[in-house]
Amino acid sequence: MRAVRSWKRGLAAASVAVFAACATAPSGRPKERGPFLAADLVEIVKLDPTIHLDVRYATSNNFTGRPVYGQARAFLQRPAADALVRVNRSLREKGYGLLVFDGYRPWSVTKLFWEITAPDKREKGFVADPAKGSKHNRGAAVDLSMYDLSTGREVAMPSTYDEFSDRASPDYKGGTDDERARRDLLRAEMEKEGFTVDPGEWWHFNYRGWEHYPILDIPFEKIRGQTTVSRNSAA
Repeated sequence: MRAVRSWKRGLAAASVAVFAACATAPSGRPKERGPFLAADLVEIVKLDPTIHLDVRYATSNNFTGRPVYGQARAFLQRPAADALVRVNRSLREKGYGLLVFDGYRPWSVTKLFWEITAPDKREKGFVADPAKGSKHNRGAAVDLSMYDLSTGREVAMPSTYDEFSDRASPDYKGGTDDERARRDLLRAEMEKEGFTVDPGEWWHFNYRGWEHYPILDIPFEKIRGQTTVSRNSAA
């Protein structure tokens, strides 16, 4: 992947920035004032096994060049997961299925991303500031694309997933007509079910009401099936 190769080349040059980031990154989750809804993280594929997974962060095929998840699983808060199932059902009528790259992300992983990312990329919003937390940390954001039902293969979009370039914008005018049409179809179907696309990443969608959930730092290994967890158990 282009983004991965370029980042591997740039890691050494960015070492000074990394050390500076480590010195200023928060040591723990942000202190938030509630009240919040109790987190109800559910595993997406258990609701609909026709939704495919390609959890890049459980492999070395991501911008860090190494696995940061111990398991290739994807979770969302229950209302968001239910909405995603409806999106997948609608897309099937058009010959596509959902391909999920990432859902709930533990806060400690967001902190790692911040520490290894160069300042210019942070300023462009390609990674979330751990001092504020990410909507992924709340289980209310999902990274995804589509696959072709006839082949089972991921469809082409104007950019690759996690590509740190202008091509990642949901309003990018380049690419082919078919690539833009598929990108726009995905956005339209997601918006029908209460998701909003990130202004810099066509694959990133936030679910309505995300602010009502707390920032969590629960590793996947401690999420047992469809488990309800309180904010106090999130440390």
